[in-house]
Parts: sequence; structure tokens; C-alpha cells
Amino acid sequence: MAQFEKANGIVDWLDQRLAIRTLGRVLMTEYWIPKNINFLWAMGVVLITLFLLLVVSGIFLLMYYKPDVHQAFDSVNYTIMHEVAYGWLWRHIHGVAASATFLVIYIHMLTAIYYGAYKNGREIIWISGMMLFGMFSAAAFSGYMLPWGQMSYWAAQVITNLFGGVPVIGEALVVWIRGDFAVADATLTRFFMLHVLLLPLVIMLVIVIHFYSLRLPHVSNELGEELDFEAEAEKYKVGNKKESKVVPFWPMFLSKDFYIVSVFMVFFFYLVSFHFNFAMDPINFEPANAMKTPAHIYPEWYFLWSYEILRGFFFDIGPLSASDIGLAAFGFANVAFFLLPLLDKSPIVAPASQRGKFNIWFWVLIADLIILTVYGKLPATGANAWVGFFASMVFIGLFVALPFITKNEKRRGA
Repeated sequence: MAQFEKANGIVDWLDQRLAIRTLGRVLMTEYWIPKNINFLWAMGVVLITLFLLLVVSGIFLLMYYKPDVHQAFDSVNYTIMHEVAYGWLWRHIHGVAASATFLVIYIHMLTAIYYGAYKNGREIIWISGMMLFGMFSAAAFSGYMLPWGQMSYWAAQVITNLFGGVPVIGEALVVWIRGDFAVADATLTRFFMLHVLLLPLVIMLVIVIHFYSLRLPHVSNELGEELDFEAEAEKYKVGNKKESKVVPFWPMFLSKDFYIVSVFMVFFFYLVSFHFNFAMDPINFEPANAMKTPAHIYPEWYFLWSYEILRGFFFDIGPLSASDIGLAAFGFANVAFFLLPLLDKSPIVAPASQRGKFNIWFWVLIADLIILTVYGKLPATGANAWVGFFASMVFIGLFVALPFITKNEKRRGA
């Protein structure tokens, strides 16, 4: 049995039982971060902040929300918005935080791609990050259903129909997901459970895995430089802080993160107070009506690029129907990002600006994602349909070509 001595305070008492000083050294004061990074490396802490805002605001909304098709719409748009003190504020925080989360996720992802932060031992970091993207996407979609407005209902109809394309079990799978033969009360309660319980728990678990996976390969840096973290840490410990290329996670690195989070929160609450409408589709302020189809069904802005790929193939090819081709392209588009560490064959870890053809590939990807997002909200008719088709083909072509582009890559200037 372990020997316990009389504690010299609450911290010492806890340390003897939980080893909190050791934990603090491992996770904070002796976890070393490169100096040559910029504000984009703070996006992880910004995401944690937004997730906490989503959880807290979600708890307050949960107190008054009714997961019933006859009461859900009124509980959100009347009870919470008009009868509950500051209910409007918590709803605005929740809605804006959802959109802001995806904005920051995309910045975080594209930063990692630009700097090659998914390579040389950091593959698990990337894969766990993409798992988080998938979990947040599922949480966003399930949450989009809960107000039970027109777009909630019809988006659920479209998305659940996608599973009908699964060979053999497709039709049965759609019924199982909906809990009924059509989108109905059972569907709402199932997605309510996913949104408020299962998905948040999974997200918390994957966040822990994501941060743990950073511990051994350490955080990347702007130049892709491989540092001897132990040697650089020793310089810092003996007082050569200027010569050392690293700083401790706490307090040096986190203090800068807190500053960036504070600036971001000013922008965030400005949106919450004055421009919250961008996060709320006006069509969703109409109650769900199975007998009235909206003129144009589309998801939230952060899903538009993949939605456009889904509908980008509007003609049959031989025995393959347009819907089957679109579903296959949609699946490829979402899996392709997961496979990025395998598709990028170059051993070089450097900014895209120093990687020749990869730099062109990266900026074409950015332009294509923007085009897909813009046209994803437009009716898929006439020229719009063809733009969506070619943009979808470009996206698929980029990931098919990536192994060939990077196979014999040489660093610019080498």
C-alpha cells in the first residue's frame, strides 16, 4: 500500500492521491511547442472554446425544447425566443457557434494541408481530426432537424434517402434510421438523442484522442523543421530561452492562444448580437409541412460543397443512374480527405509555397471548394448544373492526381 504523508495544503493532498503535479508537467509545463508558428495554430483552442459554448448553450436550450413533431417548432420559435428570459441569446449563441465551428474547422484543416502537418508521424493527428469533422457534421445535421421547420424536415428527407443507395440493405436501412417509413416523430426523437447525448460523448472522446496524438510527434511548425525537442527543451530549462526553439505549452503558448481566443470572441459576440441571421435559414421559420416542398432544398453553408458534388452528376452513364453516380462521388469526396496522408507521396514537410506543383494543387482545391459552395446554394438548372458538374470533376480529379503530383516531388530551390 502506498505511504501517505501529512499534506501541506490542498494541492499537496491531491498530488499524493492523483499525481496532479506529474500530470501538469506531462501535459502543460513540460509539453514543448515550437516558436516558429503563427496565429493559425491557435485554431484548436478556438474550437475547444466554441465546443464549450455549444454545450453550455445547448443545455439551456434543452430545458425548454420539446422533441415532439407537434411541439418542437413552437418550443423553439415561441417559447425559447419570446417567453424565456434571454432564450433568444442562447439560441443565437448556439446557432452562430455551430457556423463558426465549421469556419474554424475548415481553417484548421486547410492550414494543416498547407503546412503538411499530416505527415511524418502525424497521421493519427490528421485522422482523428477528420473523425472530429465527421462527428461535428453529424451533430450539425441532427441539430438542424430539431427546430422542425420546413428546411429541417426536407433536409432530413433528402439526407436519409441517401442511405437508400446502399446495395441490398438500402431500403431497410432508411426505415431503420428514420424509425418509420417516412420522416416523422420517431425520426425527430432519434436525432434528438444523437444530438444531445451520443454525438457529444463521442466528440469528447475523439478530442481527447486528438490531443493525445499530438504528444509524441509534437506540434508542427511553419517551416516543417524537424526539431530535437529534448535538446531544445534543455536549453530553455537552463535559461537559454532566446536560443531555444521551443516554449512550454503553459504558460507561454496558451497565453498567446488566450489572446487570440479573446479577439475571436469579440467578433463572435458581434455576430451573435447584430448579424445572427446568417446562421438561421429564413425558410426554417416556417413549420414543417410534408405536403409543401420548398422550391429549392439545400443544407447549411458548411455542407454546400459536398452537397454540390452529390447532385453534380445529373445524367445517367450507361447502366449507372445519376443518383448512384452522385452518391459514389459524394462518398469519395468525404473519404478523400481522410486518405490525404496516403495520397501525398512526398516525404517533404514544408509549406505549400515551397512545394512546386503541390502549391498549385492546393490553391486549385481552395478555388474549387469555393465554387462548389457558391453553386451548392443555387438551383441546379441550366449553366449552374454544368458548373457544378465540372467543379465536382475537378475535385475528384485533384485527389486522383495527387499521388502522381507528389511522387517525385523536390523542394523548391533544391
